[in-house]
Amino acid sequence: MDNLEIIKRKAVDIFSEEDLDKKIKSGKKLTIKLGCDPSRPDLHIGHSVVLRVLKQFQDMGHEVVFLIGDFTAMIGDPSGKSKTRPSLTFEETRKAAESYMEQATKILDPTKTKIRYNSEWYSKMNFEEVIKLLSHYTVARIMERDDFKNRFENNLPLSMHELLYPLMQGYDSVALESDIEIGGTDQTFNVLVGREIQKDYGQEQQVVMTFPLLVGLDGKDKMSKSLGNYIGISEAPFVKVEKAMKIPDECLRQYFELATDMPMEEINDILAGDIREAHFAFAKELLRMYDDVNEFDELKARYLEIAKGGIPDEVPELKVDEKEIVITDAMVNAGLMPSKAEAKRMIKGNGVKVNGNVVNDVQLTLNPKENPIIQVGKNKFVKLV
Repeated sequence: MDNLEIIKRKAVDIFSEEDLDKKIKSGKKLTIKLGCDPSRPDLHIGHSVVLRVLKQFQDMGHEVVFLIGDFTAMIGDPSGKSKTRPSLTFEETRKAAESYMEQATKILDPTKTKIRYNSEWYSKMNFEEVIKLLSHYTVARIMERDDFKNRFENNLPLSMHELLYPLMQGYDSVALESDIEIGGTDQTFNVLVGREIQKDYGQEQQVVMTFPLLVGLDGKDKMSKSLGNYIGISEAPFVKVEKAMKIPDECLRQYFELATDMPMEEINDILAGDIREAHFAFAKELLRMYDDVNEFDELKARYLEIAKGGIPDEVPELKVDEKEIVITDAMVNAGLMPSKAEAKRMIKGNGVKVNGNVVNDVQLTLNPKENPIIQVGKNKFVKLV
C-alpha cells in the first residue's frame, strides 16, 4: 500500500477526494498545513496521528508547515469548551513552538518542515482589512459551530473576539496559500472555513482532511495530558511500556492503526494472538519509533517482574542528608506523591510498601543508611541513600 492509500485509510473525511487526487497528480510540491495550539506544547501519541500523516506527505516530496497560532493565543482563543483560554505572552508562544518542533521532529523530517506564526500577517493588518475579512462570513454560519451555539443557548460568556477565531484560522490558509490542511475531527468546522475563504480570495481551495481522535488510556475520553490518560512522545521508554500495557484491550486495534504505520496484515496477526503479547508488541513499536531502544526485552522483563510484585534491579535513588526521614516526607521529596496528605491516604489504603512489606504507620521513620526501598502502587519505586 502506498503512502497516499495509507493516508486515505486513516482519514475520517476528505473534502474532497477528487481535489486531493488532482493536486497529487499535478506534480506540484504541495504545502501541507497543520495548525498548532501553543498553549499545549507537550505532544502525546494522540498528536502523532496527524504527525505521521504529515510524514507520509513529506515522503511523497511535499512540505509541511506548522502554523503556530501565536497572535490568536496572545489574545485568548476559544478552547472548544465552556470558556476562553487564557492569553499567552510572546515569549510563551515562542517557547512552545520550540518545544513543538523538538518533539515533532522525532517523526517529521526537519529539512521539509517549516514553522510559521500567524502574527506575521495579523500584526500588520489595518482595521479596513479586518472589516473586509469579516464580510466573508455570516453570523449564522459562525453560530453553527457547536461550542459557540451551546454557550450562547446556555447563557455562558461568549466574547466577540472568539467569533472571529474561525475566520482568522481560515485566513491563515490564505496567507500560506495552503494546498492541504489536516486536523482532528474536532477541527472540522474551522478548517472548512479556510477552504471557503480561500475561494473568496481567488485562491485554489485547499483540500481538508480530518483524522480520528485517539481515545485515551481510560478508554472513554480523547487522549489528553490534562486528563492524565496519555502516552507522551518524550516520556521515558519504561513509562511507555507501562502505559502501553494499560491500553484497554478493545482499544488496542485503534492504537495500532492510528499511532503506527504497521501493515494491516501484521496488525491482524498480532491481535489474533495473545492479547498481553499484543500490548507488548505495541510498546515495542512505540520504542522503535521514538526512542531507538534496543533493550526492549530487558524492559519487558522488568515490567513482568514488577507486575508480579517484585522489586526491579534498577530503582531511582533519593539522597537524604538527615539520619532519619518520615516516610511521607520521603514520598513527596521523591515525587512519588504530590503532597503529604495524599501520601498518608495512600499508606492508610495499604498502597505503600517498604522493602516489599505493606506499611500502615504514616509516622514511620526510615534510616537512609539501610537503603530502604519505598514502593507506591505497583510500579513506583525509590531507594533512599
